[in-house]
Amino acid sequence: MSLASWFRWNDPPNRISQRNPTEMVVETLMMELTWQIKQAEKQQRERENEYRKIKTGVDYGWLISQPKQSYDISPGERLQLEDMCTRIHPSYCGPVILRFRQVVAEYEPEVQEVSRLFRSVLQEAAEKIKEEEEAKKLARQWNTKNRTSLSLTSFKSRSRISPFISDIKTISEDVERGTQPTRRVWSMPEFRSTK
Repeated sequence: MSLASWFRWNDPPNRISQRNPTEMVVETLMMELTWQIKQAEKQQRERENEYRKIKTGVDYGWLISQPKQSYDISPGERLQLEDMCTRIHPSYCGPVILRFRQVVAEYEPEVQEVSRLFRSVLQEAAEKIKEEEEAKKLARQWNTKNRTSLSLTSFKSRSRISPFISDIKTISEDVERGTQPTRRVWSMPEFRSTK
């Protein structure tokens, strides 16, 4: 028997999963929801034990074996949550999980409230994704409009603007002299061509 078979050096490398990224996002987010529900159940049992300990004054927790109640969300609600998860882009999966954990830690919800918090986090993320897509769309539109307008301004002319030249005539000078002003707009600076 060779050592290569023990170490599996000759085995082909494991391929990365060929699953759809959306499926992976749904699975990851739903696993996070399930884990948070189990954590909420555990915390609720601990709070109930603490309450009994305070109420009776004696800790008989080691003597009592409580059946582990497992809360599960309804199939209809699970389908709705999975549908909402499909709207989350894979790059937002991590931030959604972090936000969900933050909300759960902040509110310390009961077991029944965890799925509602998850739903609110998913809605918040979907709205944020939609806003960012609209902003990108507007930016693309703006960039295409600006490319055409910038092409008009990018050419270099030989004329230069000289706003501080002393021989610029003003309206008040023409009024004082009693002459007719020229057709030139007086608020514009004088243009001179350089040679």
